[in-house]
Amino acid sequence: MAVAVPSIGSWLAAARADAGMRQLLGELRAARDFAMTQRRTMEVQFLGTNQITCTRVDGMNRTTLREAVFEYGMEYRLEPGVPDTPDAFGNTSALDFGGPTTLYFLVDGSVVDDTGVPLSGTVFLGRPDQPLTARAVTVLGPTGRVQAYRWNGGSWR
Repeated sequence: MAVAVPSIGSWLAAARADAGMRQLLGELRAARDFAMTQRRTMEVQFLGTNQITCTRVDGMNRTTLREAVFEYGMEYRLEPGVPDTPDAFGNTSALDFGGPTTLYFLVDGSVVDDTGVPLSGTVFLGRPDQPLTARAVTVLGPTGRVQAYRWNGGSWR
């Protein structure tokens, strides 16, 4: 019993971190899908420490389609000492897209900034004081590919 309790605690923390990562993946993939199927630009905003919104941009009209707050205490967080993901888009901040905290999925599925320049980057997630909850989601601008990574204490998987 003494051995089982600590392992259940670490398993539960990892499961909750995975849930937050899957939530972020779902929001980004939904924005890309909406852009391609509705043939409209989709704006994704990373708000505060744990919120994301997806808004359809249709000329001067804007309609928020999805809003989410990450569950289980997950937040935008770059864990000290954790290296960049294998995609190597950068890890200077929890939202590393070279500055912007808003990105746009175009009708072809690609991702750009507000000036139309292709934008690749990484969103880092985690729970404070729990390095093994570090998760990352990368976005490849030219294609809109979204990839998830889990930190295991020694490498991204």
